[in-house]
Amino acid sequence: MTLIVNDLFAYFKDKNEPLLLFTLLCFIGGFICFILSRYSTIQVIGMSAWTKPLKFFISIGIFAFTMALYLVYLDNQRLVNIYCRNFMVCFSAELIFITLQAARGRKSHYNTETPIDRVIFALMGLALMVILIHTIFIITLFFTQKHFNASDEMILAIRLSLIITVLFMLQGFTMISLFKHTIGAEDGTQGIPVLNWSKNYGDLRVAHFLGMHALQVIPFLTLILASSKRDVYIISIIYFSFVIFTLVQAYQGKSFINQQAPWKV
Repeated sequence: MTLIVNDLFAYFKDKNEPLLLFTLLCFIGGFICFILSRYSTIQVIGMSAWTKPLKFFISIGIFAFTMALYLVYLDNQRLVNIYCRNFMVCFSAELIFITLQAARGRKSHYNTETPIDRVIFALMGLALMVILIHTIFIITLFFTQKHFNASDEMILAIRLSLIITVLFMLQGFTMISLFKHTIGAEDGTQGIPVLNWSKNYGDLRVAHFLGMHALQVIPFLTLILASSKRDVYIISIIYFSFVIFTLVQAYQGKSFINQQAPWKV
């Protein structure tokens, strides 16, 4: 056991320490929200108010952990450090606002009912826009740098997964334009456990979630399946096509679980 722990520390010692620390803090925040979701009586749209911050703490923590692994491949660590600071500031603001709204028993997204709700929703959007633009800049570094301390297949996988991730970060703004994520009904319909994706209607969060987590899935599949760049392209195209499929069926009002569109019957 001691050897395993030592090996883990050795592996992570040259990774991006600020983002690894931020990852730890996110997971701690997620654990606290999990406890609160079990015992708090505060509810939003028929479910524990702490479910949403729980999901965001975990999802952002995974994002931070993944970027901590990838950013060490870039030579320009000065720009990487600036990105990491912005990353932590913007996502900390996002998590604080979501947690604050949960404590108030208010929706954090698509909520403009009161002046403070409008301000919080606008600031969350601003924080996401800043991190989105800066992440696009980081992608350009991965494409312009000539040499990496990693295999060509893995760097290609990181490049392609970053592009897909950013595309589906942008897809999140379609939900903002609609002021909801459910197609065929209002938000708050019966959903699957934990993720709460609608069981009976189209849910735009499915593609948003799967697309953003291309950042983990494609490099992982590359690591275990790919032996050439061609394999990486095939993996990426298949995964991207699958995510697009979930997006199209959501717009058709079809649930990821139930392929019928009950509101059209």
